[in-house]
Amino acid sequence: MKYDLQSHLNEVYAAYPEAKRQPVIGITTNFTEGDATLRDVYYKQIVKAGGTPVLLPPVADKEVLVNTLDHLDGLLLTGGADINPLWAGEEPSPRLHGINAERDLPELMLTQLAFNRQLPILGICRGIQTLAVALGGSVQQDIYEDYIRMESMVEKKLSKDRTITTFHAAKLKHSQDADRSEPTHGVMLSKGSVLHALYKDDRILVNSFHHQAVKSSGKRFRVTAQSADGVIEAIESSEFKPVMGVQWHPEWLGAEGGKLFSWLVTQANNFYIAKQLHQRVLTLDTHCDTPMFFPQGVRFDQRDPRILYDLHKMTEGRQDAVTMAAYLPQPKIGETFSSKIDIAGLKRFNPDLTETLDHLSPAVYADLVFDKIEAIVKQNQRYISIARTPSDLYEDKRKGRKSIMFAIENGLALEHKLENVKHFAQRGVVYITLCHNGDNDICDSARGSNMHGGVSKFGAEVIKEMNRNGIMVDLSHGGEKSFYDALDISSQPIVCSHSNSKALCDVPRNLTDDQMRALARKGGVAHITLYHGFLRKEGEATVMDAIAHLEHAINVMGIDHVGVGTDFDGDGTVRGMADASEMINFTLHLLRRKYNERDIERIWGGNWLRVMAQVQSVRK
Repeated sequence: MKYDLQSHLNEVYAAYPEAKRQPVIGITTNFTEGDATLRDVYYKQIVKAGGTPVLLPPVADKEVLVNTLDHLDGLLLTGGADINPLWAGEEPSPRLHGINAERDLPELMLTQLAFNRQLPILGICRGIQTLAVALGGSVQQDIYEDYIRMESMVEKKLSKDRTITTFHAAKLKHSQDADRSEPTHGVMLSKGSVLHALYKDDRILVNSFHHQAVKSSGKRFRVTAQSADGVIEAIESSEFKPVMGVQWHPEWLGAEGGKLFSWLVTQANNFYIAKQLHQRVLTLDTHCDTPMFFPQGVRFDQRDPRILYDLHKMTEGRQDAVTMAAYLPQPKIGETFSSKIDIAGLKRFNPDLTETLDHLSPAVYADLVFDKIEAIVKQNQRYISIARTPSDLYEDKRKGRKSIMFAIENGLALEHKLENVKHFAQRGVVYITLCHNGDNDICDSARGSNMHGGVSKFGAEVIKEMNRNGIMVDLSHGGEKSFYDALDISSQPIVCSHSNSKALCDVPRNLTDDQMRALARKGGVAHITLYHGFLRKEGEATVMDAIAHLEHAINVMGIDHVGVGTDFDGDGTVRGMADASEMINFTLHLLRRKYNERDIERIWGGNWLRVMAQVQSVRK
């Protein structure tokens, strides 16, 4: 080694840029006798795998945690002492060993926050147990005591959340006396797991230094490795996310252990690419029903578990914009509209409303929804804005704000008055879904009774008036004859804000391939949605089904006519894309399928905004 600083600096500055970009991996540290410490094998394995390690002290301060996560591309949860069972709602077992209270809260918070932000995570020994405690599983305080395991039903493919199985105490020695680099027992790997793909074997040999283990993986994980005595040795995400925990210590196992660190660094690099793409590209979800929950007192500025869209979830999913629909349920013959609405809830969220709401009209209700959205935006105007045009969306993104656009789901809101089209155009409504689940005065629904045989005479006038006022005509929920009628009547391209493929899921609400081709010929767009009943007729729908519907639509219509309209808070949610915080996962799936940035930009709203700009160009 040369003890000449300048010569070493010359090597750094010998070319530009000084170094290639590497994914940044945060590594949790141990805490002993006042020192934050870490075994060198952890960070050396990260360096060898091509990552840049950053050591994370056990700090529970929210400002530190959030700012730290903003700079990380992946997270490594390291081994160490037991987790205090009080965090799992349990009293201590007589065989509980030493706990490390200094680490518990910081790491549990860090894990949950990282998971919400979709960071790739690898947990080792204590780390796998941290994943379980933080994310809905549980830990056996001592595996040499008899215990009851509750395994996730995602793994078992059953309908309920969990099953309970009684297990005997561990029979193998799980804390070895041999050198840490010496494997001492085998673990069986599940076929189809990430581990099986990495090691290309059904059984691998590992080292072992623990007396606790995961008792229940919880619904977010599936068990992917077990020892011969049934102890859980690894868990992986059941939600198609790069999150994994192993009970052994791969950092000591040289090249074999290095496979896991290479996996983490690779996933972190993919996540970094997706983050950068979302920073450059505008991401728009064209349909959600979150306003339905406003009467329940939900908080858009909090991470409210009652809704799938809020400021925190949009930030975590790196989602720029969403179109919020004023949804109007279609009354049946003999019913009034106000009987379908939660009048008491409306009065609770707006105490200034009067008793006249007992005879609420559809148009007034839609305006009340938009009033509430505007009030929420005003309270959070530093972070979110109402957008009415594509240029508004791009300006909000430039200024670092989220955007909300207005839509109406069910032309019932027009109250059979053409002048209301202009009223809602001036209010900022960008599209009107002509009907919902039931025929109305405009057209027949996909789930209606063919009242008009397609679009009514009044409906034809509505479509023409929407064309004149720059409002997009949305045929999601429309019957097939209504769809073709609207294509013929409209002088502008039409859209389907949240509709899937009938070829993959044969239900009345979905579009046939012929409908898709006709829509594309007229320059329109159809956005896939996440409602399980429109993704598959049997079994559980997941984000992979959504990808399949998207790719089918691309094959039929071309990349210029597709997009995403989640229907979040309108029963749209699937495993792997459950709420707005998981939107970036959709991008990761697209990147894995080799879609380029331009294609992803089209899918995430570029196609829709092209149509919107064309439709709005008629406005004076």
